[in-house]
Amino acid sequence: MNELSCRMRSLGVTRKLILVLAGITLLNSGCTRSEKQAKESRSELSSISVAVNTGGPIVLITRTAEFHILPSGYLQASLVKGGEKLSLDEPRQSGPTESDYLLQDGKELHFTLDFSKAEVTEATGKVGRGKRVEIPAEVLGPSGTGLRRTLRVEVYDDFPNLLFSSVSYTNTGSSDYHIDHIVEQQHRFNSHVAKDRPYDMWSFHGSSYDWGANDVTKLTNAFSQPNMMGGLVNGGYGGGIPVVAFWTASVGEAIGHVETLPLTLSIPVKVERDGRVNTSVTIPADATLKPGETYSTPQSFVAIYSGDFYEPLRLWSSVLQKEGWQLPKPSNEAYNVSWCGWGYEFNVTPAQMTGTIPKLKELNIKWATLDDRWFDTYGDWNPRPDTFPGDSIKKMADDFHKQGELVQLWWLPLGVEDGQGKWESHKYIVSKVAQEHPDWLILDKNGKHARMARNLAALCPAVPEVQAWYKKLTEKFIRDWGFDGSKLDNIFTVPACYNPAHHHKSPQDSVNAMGEVYKTIFQTTRAIKPESVTQACPCGTPPSLAWLPFIDQAVTADPVGAVQVRRRIKMYKALLGPESAVYGDHVELSEMTRVGNSWSEHGSDFASTIGAGGVVGTKFVMPTSDPKFKPVALTPEKEQHWKKWIGIYNEKMLSKGTFRNLYVYGYDVPEGYAIEKDGKMYYAFFSPEPSKTWKGKIELRGLAAGTYHVVDYADGKDLGMIHADDQKAPELAADFKGHLLLEVSR
Repeated sequence: MNELSCRMRSLGVTRKLILVLAGITLLNSGCTRSEKQAKESRSELSSISVAVNTGGPIVLITRTAEFHILPSGYLQASLVKGGEKLSLDEPRQSGPTESDYLLQDGKELHFTLDFSKAEVTEATGKVGRGKRVEIPAEVLGPSGTGLRRTLRVEVYDDFPNLLFSSVSYTNTGSSDYHIDHIVEQQHRFNSHVAKDRPYDMWSFHGSSYDWGANDVTKLTNAFSQPNMMGGLVNGGYGGGIPVVAFWTASVGEAIGHVETLPLTLSIPVKVERDGRVNTSVTIPADATLKPGETYSTPQSFVAIYSGDFYEPLRLWSSVLQKEGWQLPKPSNEAYNVSWCGWGYEFNVTPAQMTGTIPKLKELNIKWATLDDRWFDTYGDWNPRPDTFPGDSIKKMADDFHKQGELVQLWWLPLGVEDGQGKWESHKYIVSKVAQEHPDWLILDKNGKHARMARNLAALCPAVPEVQAWYKKLTEKFIRDWGFDGSKLDNIFTVPACYNPAHHHKSPQDSVNAMGEVYKTIFQTTRAIKPESVTQACPCGTPPSLAWLPFIDQAVTADPVGAVQVRRRIKMYKALLGPESAVYGDHVELSEMTRVGNSWSEHGSDFASTIGAGGVVGTKFVMPTSDPKFKPVALTPEKEQHWKKWIGIYNEKMLSKGTFRNLYVYGYDVPEGYAIEKDGKMYYAFFSPEPSKTWKGKIELRGLAAGTYHVVDYADGKDLGMIHADDQKAPELAADFKGHLLLEVSR
């Protein structure tokens, strides 16, 4: 059976049984509770209240939110703020409107909840204490359908803005029953901003589906996106963060799932003809239930909040950490400036790499990265004999170390050449590992080699020997060759595996096990060099929850312009913590121009990385007459600019500060960011149009009451004193083009 079908949650039942048994023991022994014991018992109960109406609705009330299970079965969330109830939810007034239903043979099967049989119990678990409500439901038709549904919702004291839900379907008939798809957490949103534009809201989409696509975007009347999560999509992308979020200036809602595995499902978003926004968690169950069997869905959620995408992503990450996600603290070296040899592109040589060392030292750049195509074959990872002959790769690493520089190695785990296809000018051969271990490869449904990123064949990460292979490779790169970390690139997901030799319980096993390989690489590297840096780049897309806990440094991943740099830094600060190390990628990517099917990268916007709390990077090449490298060549004029901004970064090191989520993306103008560090507040503001001057007043939020000194630390301008009180954030008259970076101190 599909592994999703076994998602049974027995913790509450077990705890209930233990309490019952404990009560029997107390009665049999004649014991009575003291007043103190009674108070302690009451203190263990959740503060959440639940009101049950036999005809519906059921209302769960927390200190900041209300969740209504309507008679129709729709789950409606409201934010309680300033005496008001705010929501985006707008269920239809007629027709089936419940949040959960299933599809069989392409037809929807709907249910009606029996509120008279609802059970309310205390809920305890890894996420704390709360309330659980279980409501049975009967199928509406056709007659004779032997299927019973139970809706389970949970709300916890420590997460008052989240409602978790799961649904179980039990075959009560006498014959097998097949389920095609299950839909849960279906919501219909209205921004209530403009009557003729219910879709007038901003959104975040955690799916990895296309290079350079905006994961943060304002919805339009034609917006539609499938948002597949976990599994592979066209082009080798896939994985993603299973969250979609929507917000206005006053309220936001988000849905997704909170399982720690990269489940293959989708969270589609579509603006309907009436302008409302429809979204749901859609599960490709494809499960057949025998009589008496039950299918339980993954645990999904709806979040209601104030702010932008940062808040639901922070909540989602916090829940996963309660469920067992362990996010490592970045090494100290993860915050140092990095230079990448990718400026020289595919055919970089040791001489070009080491020839940059004097300039790196002059600019106080600590890291260098040997990028793509230093190797002969994907999968074998031996140095190219034409560019890195003999032991030149190890000698190059030694040369960097002798000058006090650290060096990182580019590679792409799990991908192997099998003689099919090519990437750029490199035509694939059959790699040695594929020749010697063909049984390690992922096979598709037709028994052929499944394809992943760069159209490579893939080793199955669920195979123990494959995990051991990547431990040996990591030891070779870090211990034997002397590299100080890895730049893992084109990192998305892997195909489902149908190789019978692997004896998988489900084809999904390969996708679920992907994180084990990245865990092996990360832990092996850390064990050899504690101050190493392991970076993973999901080129042009959001990351995958499969490998996100196994890196020192996130990366904004081929941003198309400075706006994406800032938004992705904020995304990672929400996911990995307010002090996480987030590489802003090469500064040259902060401004790009389309040239045919490619891009010319010629940006110099360091402020977007520094102001948002990211780690600075660059890929300049030394002055050259080759026109190919002209956009990234370090001219004397650019060198002065680079020196200024790298100096500012190294002096302030705001990437080590605490990111403060004080400004709402899309609604606070100008776009704002705040970092708290060493008792000071650092603000960054960016004009809507970088080439135009912005004038107006800006709020300096997050300051305690008192008097402060304000300095434009990028241009060295003293902007005078401001006073903050407890009632309102102080305002500052501003007049700037592009960006304004402020240091505020007492």
